[in-house]
Amino acid sequence: MDFNSFVSEGAEQKVFLNNDFEVLKLNDGIYYSSWKEYLQNLLLNNYFFPDTAYELLGFYSADEVLYAVVRQKFVKSDEATDLEKVKEFLTNNGFQNTRNNDYYNEDLGIILEDLHDENVLTQSGVLFFIDTVFYIKPDIFWK
Repeated sequence: MDFNSFVSEGAEQKVFLNNDFEVLKLNDGIYYSSWKEYLQNLLLNNYFFPDTAYELLGFYSADEVLYAVVRQKFVKSDEATDLEKVKEFLTNNGFQNTRNNDYYNEDLGIILEDLHDENVLTQSGVLFFIDTVFYIKPDIFWK
């Protein structure tokens, strides 16, 4: 991993350009109560948004922090993301807006959060969900 290729950092991860087509992300799992929840998040992202699927490469430890290392397609936004279009897309796919940029699918027991305009990019009019935060309600999801 080339630490000189740093692109950006959010609350839970650091992003590095791997090449012209993909990024590597170090995620410390801070949004999750366990690594199991984080891995469920990856699987749900890959199911719902295969165009921006994550590939788990392994784990990395630095300064007593454990990070998951994932690879993801690099998406270069060419227009501002219209959050109303995000809301329309998710509503059409069974998710209801609960507050701000958070959604819930009652039938599936899936919560999808933090979908602001830096986590959903638009390229050629297409939405790309690049930084999703999924949670499940086990009593509903596993039925």
